[in-house]
Amino acid sequence: MPIDMKGWIHRNGRRHVSFAVFLLLSSLIFLKTLFALVEYSLHNDSSSHIVLIPFLVIFLIFLGRERIFANAGTSLLPGLGIVLTGAFLFVLSQRTPIHQQGNWPFSLATLSIILVWIGGFLLSYGSSALRAAAFALLFLLLMVPLPDVILDRVIHVLQVGSAEVACWIFHATGTPVARNGLLLSVPGVTIEVAKECSSIRSSIALVITCLMASYLYLRTAWKVLLFVMLSLLLSVVKNGIRIATLTLLSIYVDPGFLSGRLHREGGFAFFLLALILIWPIFAVMERSDRPRSPLSSSS
Repeated sequence: MPIDMKGWIHRNGRRHVSFAVFLLLSSLIFLKTLFALVEYSLHNDSSSHIVLIPFLVIFLIFLGRERIFANAGTSLLPGLGIVLTGAFLFVLSQRTPIHQQGNWPFSLATLSIILVWIGGFLLSYGSSALRAAAFALLFLLLMVPLPDVILDRVIHVLQVGSAEVACWIFHATGTPVARNGLLLSVPGVTIEVAKECSSIRSSIALVITCLMASYLYLRTAWKVLLFVMLSLLLSVVKNGIRIATLTLLSIYVDPGFLSGRLHREGGFAFFLLALILIWPIFAVMERSDRPRSPLSSSS
């Protein structure tokens, strides 16, 4: 269908301008924290997705613009309440010591900024628009860096699961293997499934991709939940395949595979493999479901 951009902008022009001004002013207030968030994202594999999240949110809102802004209004008191709550949490994160391991204050500061932005959205567009844009706005929560104590546990689960899957693959290929925790010993080599081998970045990318696909094309709640859960499971399977493949190649082809380019930069290749593996499941779910149209004006 043709996109009436001029009409869409004209109908809510003042609201768009007011929200844009709100975002600009709040971003200037939180500029130091936002710069720190970008730097953190660029230097940590576990958070490299953070800088992309705002663009994905803008994309989702743009796709659903007709539905989201169809009944735009103003929710003054609820909007102000969320904005003030976010502002209070931000002050708390800056001035009150939080005696927890890791970067809890940084996570709290990021969460508070997101609350302020959501409150500004509610102020500018009202509760109907907020409900229609709920998924996109909640997607902003993926910008919050996990505190170290939680991140370490997630990575450990990926390590243990990946080691288990790699062992299954070794057994299936007839390769003798002895496992001692995260150490896997096969003929001629012993490998450790270290934190660097958890593939946390590609695992997060896989989950985000599946989240967006399920939101855009699946309508049944249990199918959405099942598909996202499968993406979490496949993150572990994908990494176990990666570890086993590199190890087997080092045994039977060239020992350099354990330190070569495929080891250092092969995450994307195995990410694509995971998408190929999960695509048939998604296709079956999508065909048996009524696809969600981002351009639909129905709620």
